[in-house]
Amino acid sequence: MKVILLQDVKNVGKKGEVKEVSDGYARNFLLMRKLAVQASDDSLKVLNKQKAEADAKEAQEVAKAEGLKKELATKVFKFKVNVKNGKVFNSVSTKQIHEALKTQGYTIDKRKIIDNDPITTLGFTNIRIELHKGVIATIRVQLEE
Repeated sequence: MKVILLQDVKNVGKKGEVKEVSDGYARNFLLMRKLAVQASDDSLKVLNKQKAEADAKEAQEVAKAEGLKKELATKVFKFKVNVKNGKVFNSVSTKQIHEALKTQGYTIDKRKIIDNDPITTLGFTNIRIELHKGVIATIRVQLEE
């Protein structure tokens, strides 16, 4: 029997896939627990429509992330640090970078900052941020006395 999976099922497949399973397994386990529906022409049309909507939404999110990436590439975020005898006494962490992004009006999760080591050197440093799956922006952080 062909079924469309409504959820991920271990050793069978992922959500949205059309799978051929035995009749007993489909009736007694998958359909009964609402993990799948029987694949018919109508249900396949609904599945294709949902996939098309998801693809369109994904493309829109990627385009939005690309625009944000271009915008962030032009920005420089400046931080003041204590320096004595050429030695930096404090550093800039991802939390501080996240707060600087937030004050500029960017809502980016601090866990999306890829380079999460504290910045301890004066001058410019490039920090990578994953805006969306496969879209990585680079911002410039400047430490000054």
